[in-house]
Amino acid sequence: MTRLSQLTLRNFLILVHDALATTFALLASFYLRFEGSLLTDRLPHLLLILPWFVLFSVFVSYFSNLTTAKWRFTSLPDAVNILRVAAVLTLALVVLDYVYFFTGTNSQSPVFLGRVTIILFFFLEVFALSALRLGYRYFRYSRTRLHARSDNAAPALLVGRTADAEVVLRGIENGAIKRLWPVGVLSPSDADRGQMIRNIPVVGGVDDIEAVIRDFETRQRPIKRVVMTPSAFEPEAHPESVLMRARRLGVMVSRLPSLEGGDAPRLTNVAVEDLLLRPSQKIDYARLETLVRGKSVIVTGGGGSIGAEICERVATFGAARLLVVENSEPALYAVTEALSARDSGPEIEGRIADIRDRERITRLMSEFKPDIVFHAAALKHVPILERDWSEGVKTNIFGSVNVADAARAAGASAMVMISTDKAIEPVSMLGLTKRFAEMYCQALDHDLMTEAKGRPHMRLISVRFGNVLASNGSVVPKFKAQIETGGPITVTHPDMVRYFMTIREACDLVITAATHAMTPARPDVSVYVLNMGQPVKIVDLAERMIRLSGLQPGVDVEIVFSGIRPGERLNEILFASQEPTLEIGVAGVMAAKPNQPPMSTLRKWLAALEDAIERDDRVTIRAVLQDAVPEFGSNAA
Repeated sequence: MTRLSQLTLRNFLILVHDALATTFALLASFYLRFEGSLLTDRLPHLLLILPWFVLFSVFVSYFSNLTTAKWRFTSLPDAVNILRVAAVLTLALVVLDYVYFFTGTNSQSPVFLGRVTIILFFFLEVFALSALRLGYRYFRYSRTRLHARSDNAAPALLVGRTADAEVVLRGIENGAIKRLWPVGVLSPSDADRGQMIRNIPVVGGVDDIEAVIRDFETRQRPIKRVVMTPSAFEPEAHPESVLMRARRLGVMVSRLPSLEGGDAPRLTNVAVEDLLLRPSQKIDYARLETLVRGKSVIVTGGGGSIGAEICERVATFGAARLLVVENSEPALYAVTEALSARDSGPEIEGRIADIRDRERITRLMSEFKPDIVFHAAALKHVPILERDWSEGVKTNIFGSVNVADAARAAGASAMVMISTDKAIEPVSMLGLTKRFAEMYCQALDHDLMTEAKGRPHMRLISVRFGNVLASNGSVVPKFKAQIETGGPITVTHPDMVRYFMTIREACDLVITAATHAMTPARPDVSVYVLNMGQPVKIVDLAERMIRLSGLQPGVDVEIVFSGIRPGERLNEILFASQEPTLEIGVAGVMAAKPNQPPMSTLRKWLAALEDAIERDDRVTIRAVLQDAVPEFGSNAA
């Protein structure tokens, strides 16, 4: 559909306004400059030129995007567009004057308009195009402020740098954030003190929160809410202190999620896990959008924590079609309903299927014909898989083989398998089965690259990362539930250490790794590892969560040690001792270059595993897996 066919009534009225503005600017500049005979002699020529000049101005305004910008959001980019239009039209008048001079239309005067008239036109044009826009912008701004104050809006303090605070204030002004009226800003930056941001003062630093709240109470303007922006969660802003002090004073605390990625500003509750994070990696969202936009995408395990977030991110980055594959009916219903509720996005389709069912998966992919497959379906609970080995092999190994082969047969450009840091020198069935699945994807990727001989081919990559906060089975929701019931909190071992990151960051980095794999720069890289930051001691995490809940460890909530479970180790590792690491120049992502066995060997192991599973022969299953992954040292019985 062309731009002209998208012209609405509102756009048309704006075009009429801009045409009238140009008409006014040209006539006004002409009458201000000339009088008497000078005006009389030039007026017929002006009236002859005026309709064509105004028509030209309409095209300039339209292609400078003046007609598509909503006046209620008039801002600096619109001002730049107005200056651009005025400059182009002024230049057109200069050309017109030169044409008049060389053709010698009027022998009594060498020029038609002259420099003074043209300069007057420029300023009058800028005024005429800006006045009504700025007036309407101010009207909406004033009305929003009035509504915000009259609709029982809660007086609030914003915590964070002024750049973040401005986003909140803009969200209030345009109606995206309701029932909130900031009366001050607390900034971690000394340079912000004493400044004003959109008429809201910076009243102090983050450490002044108690004094500022009490000061507003003495002035009969009690603070009802504290809003923490992304910069309020940086270490120098002392986010834990802000949260605990505000809660101690009985003030509700909200947060503004990440301002990147095109999300509309919205307020949510501050979760305890928000304060447990290291600074997130900066994501190149344009790069992710380039990979996904207009593509057909399949996500297996789309109803799980990771799968659902990948679905949401894929929809955000502009996929054309999205097929969610899930074997849990409630999970499938929940994720497809959430995706369908979006204002805009891809064509959503959900299918119940088990990745163990090779024919079903092959048929689904053949019908859908995906460009990219994200394989998130897996069994992941370590102690459960230590009891039920064969189920882990069926899902994590044979299920992954089925997805990889089906994606290849359907002509996909890439398959991205979600792996785990437990696949490195594995000691659990989870890690072992995931490592085997990695090797199959590596071998298939290698064979396809060899067959292609430099031509484009399907990529198969695996992305490893550790624990994800708030995911299904994560320790954080478990600790929160234990705290709410009064404890005790159960920690397996006082020296247990794990890596943590948010679901959003993990999924964005997974897609980032896929963008690297799809470039011809490093076709030999097929295993990526996310930068998980510094590991967290689980007992310290438990104590911190207790304190953030306003309680004291060992007094209000006890911590007990339950012992290491089968398949667990004290410290997770990100790279095996025999794996060379590779810097790929992408923030937050590294690569491993392990040596995988050839596909012929893998198929022999797969055949032996299939036979052993049919006979429920645990001894043979373990022997085959031990042969495939010699570094496996499971302590499972």
